[in-house]
Amino acid sequence: MPNPNRGSCGYQSNEFEQEYDRPSKSELKRQMTALQKLGQELVDAPRDRVKRVPMPEDVRDAILECQTITNHEGRRRQMQFVGKKMRTLDEEEVALIQKTIDSWKGASKSETAAMHALERKREKLLAKDEALTELMAENPELDVQHLRTLIRNARKEQAENKPPKAYREIFQILKEIQNKNKAAHASDADAENDEDSDDDDN
Repeated sequence: MPNPNRGSCGYQSNEFEQEYDRPSKSELKRQMTALQKLGQELVDAPRDRVKRVPMPEDVRDAILECQTITNHEGRRRQMQFVGKKMRTLDEEEVALIQKTIDSWKGASKSETAAMHALERKREKLLAKDEALTELMAENPELDVQHLRTLIRNARKEQAENKPPKAYREIFQILKEIQNKNKAAHASDADAENDEDSDDDDN
């Protein structure tokens, strides 16, 4: 008589489906490495930035504590603790932290681009007298005599390999102009937004 249980393993085929839904060991390791790296980026970031990152207080405290440790072994142990704390975060919290760090990188890129633009402007001022005329036309409040003296001194510094005192001062003046223009654009944008909201109210 044929055995009705023959060929059967004695369990339903769907009993182990849940097990296959779990991440593999290598996937878990990848996730842990990514979280450890994210924690390291936060430890390497300036403290005032870390304090503004949206995350649980215990995670932030672990990161800020790690920043204060100078002993190599102590810092390594604290970094492991940071990694452990990072693994307590849910996906949404991790995504929010990653988004914040990405925004810092974007800001850094734009800051670098702005700095290069100022350096090019300074080189133009030293190379061509017309560049000063253009700058004065855009910013009539500047002291033209002072700028002329600085440009002359900066050229002399370069020719004689002297410390770039005037050269740096020109950069600072250009930076102040840039910051002033940024602030002016920001207040114009705020005014436009206020007008738009007034229109919406009406």
